[in-house]
Amino acid sequence: MDASPSIIAQMPKLELHVHLESTMDGEQLARYASKQGKQLPRPGNAIYECSAEDLSNFLAFLDMICSMVGSIEDLREVARDFSLRSRQEHILYAEPILNPTHWPQFTVPQLICALEAGFDEGAAEGGTDCRFTLSLSRNQSQAEALDFVNLLCAHRSSRLIGLSIDGNEALTGRTGEKFSPAFRRAKEVGLSITVHAGESSGPEGVRDALDLLFACRLDHGVRAAEDADLTARLVRERIPLNLCLTSNLTLLYRNPEEHPLRRLWDAGAVITLNRDDPTFLGLTLTEELTRCARFAHLTIQDLLQAQYWAVDAAFCSDAEKQQLRSSLHAFAQSLNR
Repeated sequence: MDASPSIIAQMPKLELHVHLESTMDGEQLARYASKQGKQLPRPGNAIYECSAEDLSNFLAFLDMICSMVGSIEDLREVARDFSLRSRQEHILYAEPILNPTHWPQFTVPQLICALEAGFDEGAAEGGTDCRFTLSLSRNQSQAEALDFVNLLCAHRSSRLIGLSIDGNEALTGRTGEKFSPAFRRAKEVGLSITVHAGESSGPEGVRDALDLLFACRLDHGVRAAEDADLTARLVRERIPLNLCLTSNLTLLYRNPEEHPLRRLWDAGAVITLNRDDPTFLGLTLTEELTRCARFAHLTIQDLLQAQYWAVDAAFCSDAEKQQLRSSLHAFAQSLNR
C-alpha cells in the first residue's frame, strides 16, 4: 500500500533520535529570552531561518538557543510541550536526547529533575510517553565522563534510561578509547547505551561505538554503508540504526542520491526513522516519514515495520513494548479493512 501522508499521519509512531535542544519553537525562545532581558539574534518567527555550514556551526547555534532558557520552570515546560506536541502526531513513545554541555546554566541533577517533571506533566495531560538519555560531548575529558556517569547513577529516575555521546568526530578524532571506561561503567550499572556515530565519522566511528562504547544501537550510523563488512555485521547482530534522512541531507549528503537509506534497507539493516532536530529542520515526524517513503520507495507496510523495529530498539520494559506492539498491530489490522 502506498504511504500517503494522511495514512502516515494516523499511524502510531515512535521516535528514538530527537534532540530536545531543537524542539523549542521561536515563540517559546522569544518568551524565554525576554524573561532574562535578552534578545534573540532574529525575531522568534525567523530564528530558524538560517543555515548550518557544518556540524560545528550547528552545535554553536544550539548553544545559543539553549542559553535563552533561564529557569528550571522553563526547561520543564520545554519537556512538557514536547510530549504534548508529539502526541498530536500520534507518537506513542519517544526518547529525546539532551546534552548538558548545551545547558551550563543548570546542574545535571537540575536537568534530570526538570525533564522528569515536564515529561510527567505531559503524560498526565495525555501526551507522549517520554524517556530520555543524557549525552556526553566528545570534547570532554575521560575524568569528566566518569564523573558524569557517576552523577547519572546517583540521580537515576524512572524516565532517565540511558547514556549517549555526540559531537563532531571530524574535529575531535577517534575518542572511543578515551570514553570506554565511562561507557563500561554505565553498562555495569544498567544504563542503556546509544551512540552518535557514522555521521561526522566514517565506518571506523561505528566500529568504535560497538567495540569500545558497547552501543546497543546507533544514532545515525548511516556511513556504515561505506563498508560492506561492517554493514554485514550490523545486519547479522541486528544493531538498530536511528536514521535521520532530512538531517543527513542537510548536513552530510549534499548530493541526495548518495544517501544509502535504500541500500541499507535492502541489505537487511534494522532501521528506525527520526527527525534529529525538528525545529531547526522545520518538519514533523509525519513529514519526515513521508519524505523517507518517497525517497527510498517505502510502502506503508515498510514504515510500519520501521515502527516495530523502533519498539524492539526502545529502552523501555517488555510490558511497555508489548503495549506498543498491540497499538501497531491494531493499526495494521485497520489497513486491511
